[in-house]
Amino acid sequence: MQFKDLKIIEPILRALKEENYTEPTSIQEKAIPLILNRKDVLGSAQTGTGKTAAFAIPILQHLFLDRQRNNSPRKINSLIITPTRELAIQIGVSFTVYGKFTGIKNTVIFGGVKQGAQTDALRKGVDILVATPGRLLDLMDQGFVRLKAVEYFVLDEADRMLDMGFINDIRKIIAKLPDKRQSLFFSATMPGKIVELSRKILKNPKKIEVSPVSSTADTIQQYLYYTNKAHKKNLLKHILQDKKINQALLFSRTKHGADKIARNLKKQKIKAAAIHGDKAQNHRQKVLAQFKEGEIRVLVATDIAARGIDIDKLKYVINYDIPNIAETYVHRIGRSGRAGEEGNAISLCEPEENAYIKDIEKLINLRIEHVKENPFPQTDKPMTEMEKRESEKEKQRRRQDFFAARKKKQNRPNSSKFSRQKK
Repeated sequence: MQFKDLKIIEPILRALKEENYTEPTSIQEKAIPLILNRKDVLGSAQTGTGKTAAFAIPILQHLFLDRQRNNSPRKINSLIITPTRELAIQIGVSFTVYGKFTGIKNTVIFGGVKQGAQTDALRKGVDILVATPGRLLDLMDQGFVRLKAVEYFVLDEADRMLDMGFINDIRKIIAKLPDKRQSLFFSATMPGKIVELSRKILKNPKKIEVSPVSSTADTIQQYLYYTNKAHKKNLLKHILQDKKINQALLFSRTKHGADKIARNLKKQKIKAAAIHGDKAQNHRQKVLAQFKEGEIRVLVATDIAARGIDIDKLKYVINYDIPNIAETYVHRIGRSGRAGEEGNAISLCEPEENAYIKDIEKLINLRIEHVKENPFPQTDKPMTEMEKRESEKEKQRRRQDFFAARKKKQNRPNSSKFSRQKK
């Protein structure tokens, strides 16, 4: 099947042709006809399946045809909510690309930057608003955004919203939407709270399910180093001595870990930077631009921050921390080896992550090549369940001691100020 078989209008087909898009992905083939028929959709699909185009193309078509029938002043007729700034920007770019010949205007709003440019764009009038929940509620409270005219609503990456604590914000936004609208709901997983939320948003939805990616591209060479947790830093330094690795996207499990890895690399005179949700948006965009230009050799990212990063001809992905969800591994390494290009995935596995590797190999139905020439081999054994519980208790005790000490320090009167007052 080709896009022209999906009853897509000529201006959008022309834009797709310019991007060399001819055949829809599975979710696009399933979703586009339903959305064009104005059905509510409940989609189970992950990033990387092509779901942005699956909702962007039919929404653009609806708005283009609506505008031809009723050439009224621009109002926010479509609202797309997504959890991260990177995804919001990526979705905005997609609407711009697919809608370049339609005259439909979109803008993106997100936190972490000054709001001036965003509010200026809103004042000029937009048809499509792509937003993260926090900034949207903020601008709604200030009166810059009104949702009374929304006819097409998309909630994207709903499970990530739940993980990031946005569920109450989403409920507040939904309460401001018109009852009469077409709603589209996408989530990679469907935990209970997400199912409950979908029932409040959707009316008689058509369900679409796209199987998680379970295979890796043949063009990606995969390598595995078994090591100890304490040796990962030194092993990474050893791997990066290979000058062929001139650009690498490195994954860390946590924000704190990403910052620590980047600092250690800088100490070793390796140009590196971290990108995650706690970084200011202008910093993240600057770092990403520098990485794309080759000014930064190693970009350290968390999984959420890495969503929206799309770099052509990226040859190296490094898993400093092995993900505990096998599908996440497939998505990580899929950022290299795109469009037939060669890619390399290097994973550093500590004892506690051995089980994750087994899950990954089972999912991809492939044994990852074990690198024997390793100066820092794995010698530690995985902790027993009892040791894990004791370790967790110790972490909890340290955390409690830390916060207790900080609270005590905050409550302590300033001695010099106190003495001056006494005099």
